[in-house]
Amino acid sequence: MSTPTPHRLQITAAFADPALLDLPWHVPLEQWPQEVLAALPRGISRHIVRFAKLSGGVVAIKEIGESVAYREYELLRQLRKLDVPSVEPLGVITGRLSPEGEPLEACLLTRHLQFSLPYRALFSQSLQADTTTRLIDALAVLLVRLHLVGFYWGDVSLSNTLFRRDAETFAAFLVDAETGDLHERLSDGQRSYDLEVARVNIIGELMDLQAGHYLSEDVDAVEIGGAIVVRYLELWRALTERESFDYGERWRVQARIDRLNDLGFDVGELDITTDIGGTTVRIQPKVVDAGHHARRLMRLTGLDVTEGQARRLLNDLDEYRAATDRQMEDEAFVAHDWLTEVFEPAVRKVPRELRRKLEPAQIFHELLDHRWFLSQQQNRDVPMGETVKSYVRTVLPDRPDEQAILGIRPEDLRDTDTDTLPTVPRERVEDDLDGDMLIG
Repeated sequence: MSTPTPHRLQITAAFADPALLDLPWHVPLEQWPQEVLAALPRGISRHIVRFAKLSGGVVAIKEIGESVAYREYELLRQLRKLDVPSVEPLGVITGRLSPEGEPLEACLLTRHLQFSLPYRALFSQSLQADTTTRLIDALAVLLVRLHLVGFYWGDVSLSNTLFRRDAETFAAFLVDAETGDLHERLSDGQRSYDLEVARVNIIGELMDLQAGHYLSEDVDAVEIGGAIVVRYLELWRALTERESFDYGERWRVQARIDRLNDLGFDVGELDITTDIGGTTVRIQPKVVDAGHHARRLMRLTGLDVTEGQARRLLNDLDEYRAATDRQMEDEAFVAHDWLTEVFEPAVRKVPRELRRKLEPAQIFHELLDHRWFLSQQQNRDVPMGETVKSYVRTVLPDRPDEQAILGIRPEDLRDTDTDTLPTVPRERVEDDLDGDMLIG
């Protein structure tokens, strides 16, 4: 039972939840009792950070100075309004006093980002050899998106980022914004400094992983650190570079837009100019918005997923449209049938206890991969029903729970300790599948 909330406590929150008053704000965060904590894997932080259970969900709480807490809270709110991938700020707690009347630091509250993990927890799992490269690619995309809206990060690193599986890639989300600043437009110097900080920090973090035997010593940390510079510059040029061509090559305007769409960006505004003689055309994107495929899938199906997942699901939708010979029908009608006849039945066949391991869209993506593997192995088109049974028996039970790994210490998230992860008994899964039970 917690001590009554001190009368000086002040809560500035973006949501009204009376359960906030039940948390032990009179106790230093480092000493909070286990019964209120959710043991989720934490990244490295210069501050004390804990995850707490609140009204059936989980919030991240960071102990930090009052002025910095309010500043970061406002920055995160602005980034959310700009639709930049970042954690959701919930509030700031100030006026904390210990039972002895000693002042305690303010706390910043953010909502726990479901299905996401810090980079160290990702490296503790059995991941593919190119995991590092995929994480760097995701961080480069996040940094470009931040710079496009005028956000200077100041401390770009893997530690200040959360990663969530996005089909065969990862999506990166900003976690720590206390060193950041929002401008109308960043200078080349500000962008270059952020990029150099990212390179140096990544090299140090990868070397730290190697020292802890999380990453093979054969991996060249310096080379990978330099890779974010290459990836960032390629993407930045593609999104912002001015392109010139002859007046007769006006088709290149649409080609530029299509290329940006393929990268996952929509062109909100395009600057098109000609020279005095009208023989040369110059184009430059002025406004680009990420999430091209995600927005298209949302419009067609109502599914709210990340960009890589949306791309994969749209590909399957296109294959379904071709297989049913419905290319001439309205895309929205075909999408509705695909949703109700293909996507939803496949996800519902997964036992409820196992669905919390991955997002539904990620499960469907992996089912598509598994179906391809089985079809290659058996030299036939394997139906989705058979695919789900095989996937649930052989793949999903051994996956860690990425929605919320509760009750597990971060240091226990190692390949050698996977027996400690919460799992559903395999015989229970097989009984459900053999009986064609649809849980949910």
